[in-house]
Amino acid sequence: MTGLEAFVLTVITASTPFLLAAIGELVVERSGVLNLGVEGMMVMGAVCGFGAAHLTGSPWLGVLAAILAGAAMALLFGFLTQILITNQVATGLSITLLGLGLSGLIGSNLVGLPGEKMQPLNVFGLNEMPILGTLVFGQDPLVYISILLTLGVAYFLYRTRAGLIVRAVGQSHQSAHSLGYKVIAVRLSCIVFGGCCAGLAGAYLSLSYTPQWIENMTAGRGWIALALVVFSTWMPGRLAIGAYLFGTVWILGLYAQAWGIGIPSQFLSSLPYLATIVALILISTNRRLSVVNTPASLGQGFVPDR
Repeated sequence: MTGLEAFVLTVITASTPFLLAAIGELVVERSGVLNLGVEGMMVMGAVCGFGAAHLTGSPWLGVLAAILAGAAMALLFGFLTQILITNQVATGLSITLLGLGLSGLIGSNLVGLPGEKMQPLNVFGLNEMPILGTLVFGQDPLVYISILLTLGVAYFLYRTRAGLIVRAVGQSHQSAHSLGYKVIAVRLSCIVFGGCCAGLAGAYLSLSYTPQWIENMTAGRGWIALALVVFSTWMPGRLAIGAYLFGTVWILGLYAQAWGIGIPSQFLSSLPYLATIVALILISTNRRLSVVNTPASLGQGFVPDR
């Protein structure tokens, strides 16, 4: 494997958890809900996925457990924000803190145990091709799932009636309610989908990226996924590009140290978060970018007329 090929492969693996978590959050925010609990859902997916895979010996059962863990956390968030009408920002932060603490408790006996790694696909031996073989045909299944999810979400939002309803609810929940659409049901469905994607992103971390469990192994990736949704102005195609850009920045620090570049390692480790701040500043200073595609009802609770 050439140096360039290894670099591109590392970028793909580093970008996939961003893409998985962010594409789910994009659907959630398109419905008008701001879910700041992505980090907590990701880390719960990581620990439950690793634990299930270790107990059963099957990475796919680990993936299923991670998805269910993310969905359970999302249901809790949805119940609090959509049924009890709690503040979405405070509830999302609470879900993140709950996920970080609960995952540490669940995973206390899993640290240092061998993991069950998700194996790359081997499609008719095409991964043996030079250069493109490993990059295109030799990825693990979750990489392809992330791409298919992005394409599916784009089609769903802009080519289906259900996607139009989701966008209508996010744009004006009162108007959607007056037309007879079940706003709370639509939002709960989107929240659960976002939780499943966050759990899947966590499973990728503990079953593919680094097949082991380390406390707080998400390392702020959930927050970057949230920023990616804003960075992409709620467009799936732009989100995919942004995820791979941020993945590149994420691994540049590791490569810079390997190349012997004389930059402090602490600064290199902070590069992804600095890039997130810079991106948000650039968007906020451009009014056209800051308002385009933004769901008008984002973060607003909905109480149906009685």
